[in-house]
Amino acid sequence: MKKLTRVLMLILAITVLLGACSRKSGAFTVEEGVLTMVTNAEFPPYEFWDDSKIVGIDAEIAAAIAENLGLTLRIDDIAFDAIIPSVTGGRADMGMAGMTVTDERKKNVNFSESYAKGVQVIIVRDGSVITSNEDLFAEGANFNIGVQESTTGDLYATEELADEGLATMFRYRRGVDAVQDLVNGRIDCVIIDNEPAKAFVAMYSGLKILETAYAEEDYAIAFSKKNPALRDAVNKALAELIADGTVQSIIDKYINID
Repeated sequence: MKKLTRVLMLILAITVLLGACSRKSGAFTVEEGVLTMVTNAEFPPYEFWDDSKIVGIDAEIAAAIAENLGLTLRIDDIAFDAIIPSVTGGRADMGMAGMTVTDERKKNVNFSESYAKGVQVIIVRDGSVITSNEDLFAEGANFNIGVQESTTGDLYATEELADEGLATMFRYRRGVDAVQDLVNGRIDCVIIDNEPAKAFVAMYSGLKILETAYAEEDYAIAFSKKNPALRDAVNKALAELIADGTVQSIIDKYINID
């Protein structure tokens, strides 16, 4: 009887696992029939709130991927530094938040192929003594730099400037909070991705983006190392969506290419 019970429990466990599998891709998801994406919806135009809905480049690409895989997309808005723990902890299927591929992050998650290029830029007030990225590295420099915590802007500036005694870091939960402190004169500049930077500069007068970029990077989707099948399935879907022009059309919808 105990043996029969164990067999029945094993069959039930296998059935549950198969039930959480995409019929088209063979990749497992946290919830049956649902592709759960975690993001930080404070990063326009990649992800942001429009009334009661999260929209943007990442949201639309994720929706196209989910449709390709025969799944329904669900997007959860969480803190940026909680995205990778949510993925590695099995609470979400993937993290997509204008996330840059770095060696440090690759220790914890697998990344998809890149779907977009990012540029870290420097926002300053009009008339700032900071006129290029070289000013941040000048001998004796000690600027107050604002970043969104745990982003690559934070990682780069901390390692290259703060750790070298060239800057004091001010970390914010949201990029817009850093920009507001810049407007109010509490910090000297903000290092952040180019696209949200353009949106923030449009929101506040008296700000500008320096012509010299701080860094260039690739954006990709983060997955648990325990679920390589899902990463492979998404890569296949992503390749198809890039090939047929879907990804580029979504990017063009949100980013005006001069």
